[in-house]
Amino acid sequence: MLDVLVLYYSRGGAVRELAQWIAHGAERVPGTSARLRTVPQVSAVCEAVEPAVPAEGAPYCELAELESCAALALGSPTRFGNMAAPLKHFLDGTSSLWLRGALAGKPAAVFTSTGTMHGGQETTLTSMMLPLLHHGMLIVGLPYTEPALTTTRGGGSPYGASHFAGANDDRPIDADEKALAIALGARLAEFARRLKRT
Repeated sequence: MLDVLVLYYSRGGAVRELAQWIAHGAERVPGTSARLRTVPQVSAVCEAVEPAVPAEGAPYCELAELESCAALALGSPTRFGNMAAPLKHFLDGTSSLWLRGALAGKPAAVFTSTGTMHGGQETTLTSMMLPLLHHGMLIVGLPYTEPALTTTRGGGSPYGASHFAGANDDRPIDADEKALAIALGARLAEFARRLKRT
C-alpha cells in the first residue's frame, strides 16, 4: 500500500477541505491510502505549548511520517504571498531528513487558499515548492489537460490546487476547485505508483 501524506495548516477550514479532496483523489488510485496530518500553531510567547494531539481534525505530523510516505501533498493558506509561519516552522525542522536525503526522489504537490482572487495563490504555491526542491522531491503540478483548469473562475493553476475563499473565508469550494484538488491527489498518487514500479 502506497502512503500519500497530505500535510497542511488551516485556520478557517478551506485548506483542510482542500486537503480532504486531495486525499480523496489519491485514494482513487488502486493500492494507495492517504493520511491527513497538520502542524501546530506557532506563538511569539515562548511558554505557549500546543497539546500533543489536537482537540479536533488531523493529528500533528511527525518527521517519521514524512520520511516513510511515498508522496507528499503540502498545503497552507497564503500569508502575504507566502506559506503560513506554522508550516514554514515545521519545514525548518526537517534538516535531519535533508542530511540523509530521506525525501529525495519522492513526488510532491502543493495547494493553498486565499481570501482574495489575486491574494498570492501562485507565489504561495511556489514558496512551498522551494524547500521541497531542496529536499530533492519531484514536483507534480496540474497540466492543462485537466478541463477545470481552463474553466475555473476561482482557484486552480498549473502550480497546484487552490481556492478563492473570499474576504470573510465563507466562499465554498466550487466544482472546478474540487475537481482540480481531486485531480492533483490522483496525479500525485499515480506518480508515486509509477516510481515504486521502477
